Amino acid sequence: MVDAQLPLDARLSPDARLAPDVRPPSDAPLPLGAHERFHTSDVDVARSHVGRAFCAHDLRLIGRAARLDARMHGVAFGETGLFYLDYGTEVMITPGALEAFYLIQIPLAGAAEITCGRARIASTPQRASVPAPTDPLAMHWGAGNPQLIVWIDRIALEHHLGRLLGRRPRTPVRFDLGMDLTTPAARSWLGVVDLLRREADNPGGMLDQPLVLGRLADLLITQFLLTQPHNFSAALHGRQPRVAPPAVRRAMELIECHAAEPLTVEDVAEAVGVSVRALQDGFRRHLETTPVSYLRTVRLDRVRADLTAAEPGTTTVTDVAYRWGFFHPGRFAIAYREQFGEHPSQTLRA
Repeated sequence: MVDAQLPLDARLSPDARLAPDVRPPSDAPLPLGAHERFHTSDVDVARSHVGRAFCAHDLRLIGRAARLDARMHGVAFGETGLFYLDYGTEVMITPGALEAFYLIQIPLAGAAEITCGRARIASTPQRASVPAPTDPLAMHWGAGNPQLIVWIDRIALEHHLGRLLGRRPRTPVRFDLGMDLTTPAARSWLGVVDLLRREADNPGGMLDQPLVLGRLADLLITQFLLTQPHNFSAALHGRQPRVAPPAVRRAMELIECHAAEPLTVEDVAEAVGVSVRALQDGFRRHLETTPVSYLRTVRLDRVRADLTAAEPGTTTVTDVAYRWGFFHPGRFAIAYREQFGEHPSQTLRA
């Protein structure tokens, strides 16, 4: 029988404990430090602030000598968000069912016991937790257990999955409660999380550009759906029906008519009524390219046409490139030179 009086780390199995402490050095900035939500020793204040960020819950300190030193940093990206939360002591958190959102809780040190419905795991920096929003949730965070938390709106995630599958899911998406962070796919996903974290602390960076932010949020959700097992994983990774040429033609027409807009492969697949994988397969088989490459080719053609028609003194290469969705001058110049054999400024001068 588990002894509830022992510290949390002592009650975890040896395999579940973390040997090294992966917290930043004491003199290093805390994650998302530019976005502090609160820092308090008052339980009611902490409960209120965390409740506003996520949902109402019960928060209890474990141990008579426990002293709360809670802080939260957080930034929202529309339908996703990133938070740093540390209670500074051993606590019990009981929110019940989350209902409206998914949380991916990544311990930066220490350990936690997560119970969601009938499932229970020990969560460490090698194993994140992904509670199902439809099941009652209870969490026992150990002392020294700061966590980085990814928040994803439930409707947004289900809609995103529907675009990948080519159909909306009719039942809730249920992920495995434990997420192994040591796999190559998980490390790749963590790279996206870390990019968002670093950019959030970089005023004037990529996250100030709505177009870039939307693409990063899409990438975050897509990679998560492909990485963490769930009840639609078989359908998502399974063989997709091939796309007939009419669907490819409709996708080509859509890309050509809306090339100046912030299109994604998911947008195009949804518009023509097929899954993303099926659309990509159709482009490879019938055009020997991908939807993304085709969109880039169309945009480069439009740039060349505009540069050819423009007067050098009335416009710039940068203006035309931005108009057609090229926001990185260096990569744009390389792609243009590869396609047309000359620098875009040469086209404009000619």
